[in-house]
Amino acid sequence: MTAAEDGFGRGAGRGPEGPIGLDTLVRLQRRRPAAEALRRLPMPEGMTVPLGCDAVAVPDRLGPLVVPRLPRLGCVYADGTHWWWIVPADSDHALRWPAPAHYAPGALVTSTARLIHRPDGTIPYTPPIPLYLALCRATGTPPDWSRAVSA
Repeated sequence: MTAAEDGFGRGAGRGPEGPIGLDTLVRLQRRRPAAEALRRLPMPEGMTVPLGCDAVAVPDRLGPLVVPRLPRLGCVYADGTHWWWIVPADSDHALRWPAPAHYAPGALVTSTARLIHRPDGTIPYTPPIPLYLALCRATGTPPDWSRAVSA
């Protein structure tokens, strides 16, 4: 085996047309589809987020199934395909939210959502544990802590 064949010689990294130049790499980068811009869900005027905020999304068909199971409803947004609940930051710590829920740190979303529920007061949060349990119930998923642990 020659040095060029083993990938360590002078020819390493060259394709059949030769090395790829910087201009080609820049053109390839420009052709890549742009990632969707993330936007933070806007808090209604007068709301404060003393614990930071994240968001939990579920398909809009599940939203009406979850609402009656919650003791308190915080800010809820809808974008036409999902309902988004505002929860305190790090509400995903050591917790795997049930599929098809989507956890969005910083309440950053790719779509424009409108506020569909505003709670009384200045705190926008839906309590995360009741929301988690309601989502588990609506999706037929047992909560993480009730699953059997194997040794």
